[in-house]
Amino acid sequence: MGLGGETGRERLVVPLLAFLGVMAYALSMAVVTPALPLIQEGLGTTAGGAAWTLTAMTLSAAVGTPVIGRLGDLFGPRPVLLVVLVVTVVGMVVAALAASLPVMLAGRALAGVGGGVFPLAYTIIREVHPPHRTASAVGLMSSMLGLGGALSWVIAGPVIDWFGWRWLLWVPVAGLVPGVALAWWIVPRTGRRETARIDWWGALLFAAWLVCGLTALTQAPAWGWADPRILALAAAAAGLAGCWLAVESRVAEPLVDLRLMRRRGVWTANVASMLAGYALMAGGILFPLLVQLPVATGFGFGGSATQAALLQLPASVGMTVAGFAAGALDMRVGSRAVLLAGAVLTLTGYGYVAVAHDHMWQLYTGGIARGIGLGLAYAAVANLVVAAVPAGQTGVATGVNTLIRTVGASLGTQASAAIVTASAPFPGGTPTEGGFTLGFAVAAATMVAAIGLALLAPRQPPGPGDHRPDMP
Repeated sequence: MGLGGETGRERLVVPLLAFLGVMAYALSMAVVTPALPLIQEGLGTTAGGAAWTLTAMTLSAAVGTPVIGRLGDLFGPRPVLLVVLVVTVVGMVVAALAASLPVMLAGRALAGVGGGVFPLAYTIIREVHPPHRTASAVGLMSSMLGLGGALSWVIAGPVIDWFGWRWLLWVPVAGLVPGVALAWWIVPRTGRRETARIDWWGALLFAAWLVCGLTALTQAPAWGWADPRILALAAAAAGLAGCWLAVESRVAEPLVDLRLMRRRGVWTANVASMLAGYALMAGGILFPLLVQLPVATGFGFGGSATQAALLQLPASVGMTVAGFAAGALDMRVGSRAVLLAGAVLTLTGYGYVAVAHDHMWQLYTGGIARGIGLGLAYAAVANLVVAAVPAGQTGVATGVNTLIRTVGASLGTQASAAIVTASAPFPGGTPTEGGFTLGFAVAAATMVAAIGLALLAPRQPPGPGDHRPDMP
């Protein structure tokens, strides 16, 4: 099976996993963003309360993804994937039917486990596909992380106008219900480690410090960085992280093998992943804001939310195509060179719009370069991690990589919004052009750092195979 020649069902595995990744995580995460004001009104809550519908799922996904990846490594990815999909659907249904904010948040937190589809998908791909197809499949899967956000903006206007905001929450459910049945039929069974044990203390401490740290990060713009609650959360995160590191260095089968994280191919890919996450979400903030600012500002375009979404669409298509093409490039030149090319393209796109944003075609040009570059970079970092770890650690290693990318995305969102807001001449005022120029320039600077990481990443011989190590 897999390596000896693909069956008809196995040829459907990657398209199915890509579809599930979009529905279970990328789209379901982003779909509430266009509807936040309507959710606030519909549930009778505050703007901060409505924003927690996004934060709750982000925290749940960040905590759950590495743990789910580890469970897939231990018990086989197929049964864990099926459980994850069912729990995700239940959470989405609870959120769609919620009549109050607490119920909505509970549903969104349950749905957050859908982020675990990605590390499970990487494990499945590695186990059932021939080596010459692994890089392309991993690249396509990675590019799905950016597709959901663009789709959410494209479908939001028509769905809200015709059916109401709640139907936005039903869209992923409509895709996942048949998706669960298809996963049960198509995804093959693979082996499991019979003697494996779960590091429950490590998982508990890991979840605790991540929740504290990510809550501080996401709430700091609203509460203030010097707020006692933020300082307390940051201190708790640091203390719990120290305890977690002590536990993980002592247990026989840790949740996250720290020796693995120190490998050059892993840590360079993880830091580059964080920078790529920043670059993705920086554009997700800066481009729509710039397009929708009034023409009277002298640099805004007075566009609608739909026009802002359409600006993102070509970049998302470019990102998806580039992610798939990255596999063929990986076979020719290696993941290190693909990451380098992606960082250079993304740097070029952001550098261009930092100095040239007077016309929409300039935004399209820079945005497409950014999308293609990020598609290459996302695929490259995932392939670098897959190639650097033994097969039995694929799920947890790619889960940590996805988590770090989520942290970078949160930083990109918060920092870009703060840069633009700080440029206003007075609190609540209209941002200045300099704020957008600086925001684009900072995003470009992250790619300068990513170029350095690409040069530090280990060289891998191009050609068939994922260069997987045999020993941890």
